[in-house]
Formats: sequence, C-alpha cells, structure tokens
Amino acid sequence: MSAPIASTVDSDRHIGGESAHRSFFGRTQPKGRIPALAVCFLVMLVATPLIGVWGVVIAAAGGLTTVLLTARTHRGSIIDRRIRRSRWKRRTAAGTDRFDPFDEAEWEVRTSALANARGRKARTAAAREVAAMRAVPDGADGLGWLQLAPREPGIAWHAPSGEPEYLSVAFTVTGQASGLESPSAMRQAAAAWGAFLESKASASNLASSVQTITRVLPPDSAMQEFWVLSALDDAAPADAVQSYEDVLRLTGENAMVQRHYIVLRWQVTEQFRDAALKYGTGRDGWRGLMRQEISSTITGLRDARLGEVEVLSARRLAAMILHQQNPSRPIDYVADIDPTSLGLSSHDEFSAHVVDDSDPVTGETVTWWHRTAAITSENMAMGARTPLWALPLLLGNETRTVRTLSFHLRLIPKGEASSAARADVVRDTADVRAAREKGRLVADETGSNMSAAKRRAADLAHGSPHQGVEWVGFVTISERSRDDLMRGSRILEDACATQLGVTRLDWLDSYQAAASGTTWPIARGLNPGTPSFATRTVNRMAGRSDKDSLS
Repeated sequence: MSAPIASTVDSDRHIGGESAHRSFFGRTQPKGRIPALAVCFLVMLVATPLIGVWGVVIAAAGGLTTVLLTARTHRGSIIDRRIRRSRWKRRTAAGTDRFDPFDEAEWEVRTSALANARGRKARTAAAREVAAMRAVPDGADGLGWLQLAPREPGIAWHAPSGEPEYLSVAFTVTGQASGLESPSAMRQAAAAWGAFLESKASASNLASSVQTITRVLPPDSAMQEFWVLSALDDAAPADAVQSYEDVLRLTGENAMVQRHYIVLRWQVTEQFRDAALKYGTGRDGWRGLMRQEISSTITGLRDARLGEVEVLSARRLAAMILHQQNPSRPIDYVADIDPTSLGLSSHDEFSAHVVDDSDPVTGETVTWWHRTAAITSENMAMGARTPLWALPLLLGNETRTVRTLSFHLRLIPKGEASSAARADVVRDTADVRAAREKGRLVADETGSNMSAAKRRAADLAHGSPHQGVEWVGFVTISERSRDDLMRGSRILEDACATQLGVTRLDWLDSYQAAASGTTWPIARGLNPGTPSFATRTVNRMAGRSDKDSLS
C-alpha cells in the first residue's frame, strides 16, 4: 500500500491496515473479485431475455460463489489455496520442483536420454530430468551481468519472465545504530534515511525502488582467528592462548550478528536509455551512467548515516547469494566464486526450499531448509510505530534461527501519490456518509482505511517534502531439518503477532524456491507498478532531454 516517506523527526509513523487503493465501488476488494462479478453481471444481461428469471438466478449464484471463493480468512481465500495446490501439482509434474546447476556434458546426456526414451513413463521421467537442469535458480530467473569484472561494482542485469528488464546494484552498510543511541539520535537517523528515499522518488531520478536487507546469522570468528595466527608470539604461554580461544567461544555462544545491505533498482526505460547516450553508445554508455548513479548513491547512503558504505562486486554478490542458499558457507567466502553460477542443487517441498551442498571449510555434507513469508500492509495492525518497530524480529525470538528480513520500497513521485491519497479519502468519506444516511454502522475496515488515507493526504500536502512509496516485506528462515523449520515457523509467527503487530504471515508455499529470491540482494519481490495515465501523459509531454544538454 502506498504511504508517505517521512523526513521529519516525528517519534513514530502509522503504517499497516490498508491493502490497496480503493476500487471504483469503494473499499478494497480481493484480487479478481470485481472482474468475476462483472462477468456475472454480463451473464445476467444476456441470459435474462433468453431464459427469463433463470438468468438472474444463475448470475446471482455465480456472484455468491465468487464472493465466497475470494473472501479473506486467516489462512487466505479459498481460491488462493486452490491456486497454490494447482501450481504445486504442475511443478511436480513438469519437474521444475528440482534445480540442478547447468552442466554442458550432463545436459547432453539428459537431452539424449529424452530423445531416445520409449514409452510414456520413460519420456515423462526424462523430460523431468531435462527440466530440472537450469542456468540460474528460480529465485534469480533471468539474471545476467552488465559488469562483473573483479574489484569493480557488480551491476546485475535482470530480464525476469513477464517483467520489464532492470539493473541492480547492492551496497553493504554498517548501519545507523552502533551500541547505545539516544532517542533523538535515532529520530535524526530515521529522518536522514527518509531524506535519502525522498531524493530517489523524484520524477527526474532514474532509480525506481530500494531494497533493505538485514541478515541475522551466528558470528564468524574467522577474522579473529586469522589475526591470532598471524600475530601470536611463539613464546606465548599455552594458558594465554587457551584463554583467548575461550573468549571467542563464549562471545559466540547463543549470539547472533547482523549484516546490512541496501539494493537499488534501475528500470531500463526510455528515460534511462536517453540518459545513457550522454555517456557513450551501447553498453558502454550504460556503464558510464551507472558509475555516476553508484557514486551518487554511495554519497546519499553516507549522508543517511548508514555508516561505512561499500559497493559489492559481482563475486561478493554471488557469494552472498550462495551463502543464503547454504549458510554453512562463510558470507564473504569468494575464493571459488563464478558470478555466472549462482545456484546450488536443491529441491522443493510444498512449504520448503531444500538445498543440498557441502561445508567448504570442513567438506562435510550439509542440508538446509528454507521458508519465506511475505509481510503485507493488510496483515499488519494499524498503529503508531517507531523506527525500531522491527527490532524484535532481528534480536529476539529466543532462537538461533538463521534469518533474513527484507523490505522492498517502490518510490512514487509526490504528485501521483498525493492524487491517489485524495481519491481514497473521497471514496472512504462517501462510503461512511452512505452508511450513516441508511442508518447502518460504519464498517471497521472503512473507518480505519479512511483514517490512514487522511494521514497520507496530510503528509503529502502541497509544500511538504514527503514522497510516496509502496512497500512489501519478506522474511526467510533457514534451519537444518524439517522439524527445526516447523518449530522456527511457529516461533516466527508468534513473535510477529505478539511483538510486531503482524496478524498474519503470508507463507509463499508451493513456490518456495522462487520466494527465496525475494530476500536475496537482487531487488526481486515487488511488482514494478504501472504509472497512472496522468503520469504517463506528463512523461510524454516532457519528451527526451535536449541533445546538447549536460543532463
């Protein structure tokens, strides 16, 4: 749901409750309900003159069935559950519930076996083996590279199926808070982050969305151990050496550390191509423009008080993705990394993405079970939240579950966001007035949505620095076994409900392999959105930049 990006030092902001903009008929409607009801209405118009009252009965039955199938419950709608089951059956039948990294020799063997298969069962089995072998895992479908040279910023080039192409770059940051911080310092840091987002939301800016990632994992003492090996005096007493080892063990026991990342996404639009022409022709122009965009982003992140900022190379980005699939791999282990090979052998269960690999340090075979859920606005209780509202998910839960929390923010220029907010206020006000005139109680959903829409309209009022944003959150948990994953899921649901005000986690079951990519540093998981008609008209009127202009 769209919301303002705040740059003030208010102590809290209101998020949650609204799931979408209001429909033509008022309130927010489940996806697919209005088109289905429109079809029922057309059936009534056509059938009633032909078969009389039975046309009305058939249309009414269809409408009632549509409402029942799309009604929201704490486990989703009936139609959603049917779609998931149907998707899972198609995947298992086609063999896409497995992933084997592409190998040319093995590919020849599998395609040859398919060509020579005789009989229906043999052909089906051979086709499944061919479908299982793919170049990239489902979570990174369509990922390539614009720039993957060592010690250069890694610029990923994405062309996912059914979506427009885009570029992404990941940055690692140390974070805004280091130790104890005063409330005023945290408010100022939140305001600085809001100012950064505002700068990226203007119509002239090329970046279209921002992804924040926090990776929570056990501490890695490899750097400290390396320091000991290189600095240890040969004459040091054995007790002193053992004492330092005890310190490392005790500080790492039952502790979790955080790693923070920021990912920006640039849609490859006509505006982007036009700007790139000023830096050169073809892909060289793209790289020249991205060098300027990356430099600007680093400056903006530092001004946002995010600590030390460093852009990830293609190898480090690939190492991060491989670590997220196999947390036994150190997160910065890049010794054997090929940026064009991002996937590990895996298979899906209905509620889990299961990766089989080895520990690169010990050589031991390991298996990791992953599960991803979405955090949406409609499943969050409406209320005031401080900048630290998600902290219990990062620090608490009384568990050593390895987890990743990611939020995707699609930036919306102020004019478009303000128009949508005012339209929502008008429709909600009309619904409230209609209910009162008819002597009915105002629906809770309408009242809370109107309150939220009024806040957005006030924040986006003329003269304010705020911009608009649409957001969605994702959390991935990783465990060593199915039973541990089941317990971790329960603990996460309980923590979200009791400490974060998230009434329901939307587990992305039936396609967990693809869902894992929503918490990888590749800006996947949020629909790029379609600009309004007015915005598209203004963009056409603006045209391309002048040939002799410097910007």
